[in-house]
Amino acid sequence: MNREYHKWYSPRLQRDMELLIFGHAGAKVLIFPTRCARFHEYENMGLVRALAPKIEHGQLQLYCLDSIDAESFYCFWIRPPDRIHRHLQYESYILHEVMPWMAMKNAHPCTISHGCSFGAFHAVNLAFRHPHLFKKVVSLSGRFDLTTGMEHFRDLFDGHYDEQIYYNTPSHFVSNLSDDRILNHLRNLDIVLVVGDQDPFLDNNLRLSTDLWNKNIWHALHIWNGRAHSPHDWRQMVGLYV
Repeated sequence: MNREYHKWYSPRLQRDMELLIFGHAGAKVLIFPTRCARFHEYENMGLVRALAPKIEHGQLQLYCLDSIDAESFYCFWIRPPDRIHRHLQYESYILHEVMPWMAMKNAHPCTISHGCSFGAFHAVNLAFRHPHLFKKVVSLSGRFDLTTGMEHFRDLFDGHYDEQIYYNTPSHFVSNLSDDRILNHLRNLDIVLVVGDQDPFLDNNLRLSTDLWNKNIWHALHIWNGRAHSPHDWRQMVGLYV
């Protein structure tokens, strides 16, 4: 299996960023790590191995991103507006550095946004904000509202709320979408949500699913037994849904 390591200085983030590529051809899969994790996590969790048949047959090419969550959403010693601002710099890095570079390396027309747990938030948020750039999004155990605490997961903005947070909260902005251009792109997106029936983020997934149906946006919501929120579960899921 082709495996490549890449690193460059991002002018948008003012720091070095690293990523891994697996595969030589096929649909490009942009993969976000879980909360504050690194670019090698997907491989370390055995998820690359779980997708090996598709990768080796040239059906998928994985691009495993690094995270800056510790500088944005989970950087609790800076003000909430600065947290979301740093996240938007990360989004700019992906849109204007990573994705054009991916397009130069691989001309396949399909790009998939994918992640597990907090990585699923990133995957869905990016794909829903820029649906014209993607053909598919796959969320495993995702959380889509960072403004509400649940179980031991806190409100990541400490009660602060503003326009930028609204536009980066899928379960808030989807229900109010009215732009036909954006809605049509979303209706052409293959959306897959997977969550356990005992996952603390189940309600997030149910609400987002309702909002999507209310906008006539077809999608698949798969509910697994139990919490289903671990690498063991994700290794079983990726071969089915990615």
